[in-house]
Amino acid sequence: MCDILHLEWTAILKTPPRPILACSTCGLSRPFRSSGRIRLNANGKRLDAWLIYRCIACDGTWNRPVFERQSVRAIDPDMLNAMQASAPDFVARIEFDAQALKAKAGRIEESDDIETRKAVLRHDADWRRIAITLSLPYPTGLRLDRLMAAELPLSRSRLQVLFDRREIRVAPERKDALKRGIRDGTLITLDLRDEAERMAIGRAAMGG
Repeated sequence: MCDILHLEWTAILKTPPRPILACSTCGLSRPFRSSGRIRLNANGKRLDAWLIYRCIACDGTWNRPVFERQSVRAIDPDMLNAMQASAPDFVARIEFDAQALKAKAGRIEESDDIETRKAVLRHDADWRRIAITLSLPYPTGLRLDRLMAAELPLSRSRLQVLFDRREIRVAPERKDALKRGIRDGTLITLDLRDEAERMAIGRAAMGG
């Protein structure tokens, strides 16, 4: 069927999540920010790696484990080189992994400040359906309804109404899909009955 407007949204979180920790230097619980530096420590034939975080108020540090007591032979050489150089892309993949950070720190502070880059993959002349594929260079805990409400002329309550009517569908399918964190490869399909609403959403979805 030649009735679809298919877009790709690349969602890039501008600020990585920050752990909230009891700072041993200033004595208060504060957010810590990544220094962007990885520290390696060799212990015989085994290696420890940490990403260094610093208290936002002082020079207190926290070592976030990347791995511990890993056999040097088991480490991919490219990965080892990236850690030794604190390669920005490699570090960013660690910094933006909110779930992994929460597992280590317990409490984290997340930002909703996302840059969304929009590209048209297919634009049929008589489109009636909108499909949006999400691309995430780095994982984020931002909820799907928050992203859609920020990018489309729809409130979160209106999104829920359309979702309940199945005028909005999300794959993989889940009853709470709108309230879950966005994931790379998620496909959102909007098959809206109201033409004026559909056209307004289409323009916004393309970035117009």
